[in-house]
Amino acid sequence: MDTGSDERGGVALGSRAPAFIKASRPLHLSWQVGVFVVGLAVVAGGVVMLPLPGPGWLVIFGGMAIWATEFVWAQLVLRWTKRRVTEATQKALDPQVRRRNIILTTVGLIAVGALVGIYLRTFGFVPPWKINH
Repeated sequence: MDTGSDERGGVALGSRAPAFIKASRPLHLSWQVGVFVVGLAVVAGGVVMLPLPGPGWLVIFGGMAIWATEFVWAQLVLRWTKRRVTEATQKALDPQVRRRNIILTTVGLIAVGALVGIYLRTFGFVPPWKINH
């Protein structure tokens, strides 16, 4: 496929390898294997970062972007993800949703503050695991 535009105005799906690489089937296959291995290493690093400190999801999407330079399935996944993130962002910026989230956060903080106040009045500055019944 060429790297022109598709019918929706986006970038066409398919390999973005240089023309001289696409011209040779063995070279193109080697290129795809290399792109897959590098993308897999980046995605694996992102998965490792999920429970550890680090930008796990960002790294995973970076690995997907590497795969998307060569594989149509990854391009479609990234398009879907971008659409979903855009929709979520627009929904989060909706004034009614923002107002509801601010109200819920305020009520939650007041409730937590009241519970902490009750605890401190009852037990003082004693950690819960050192309270004698």
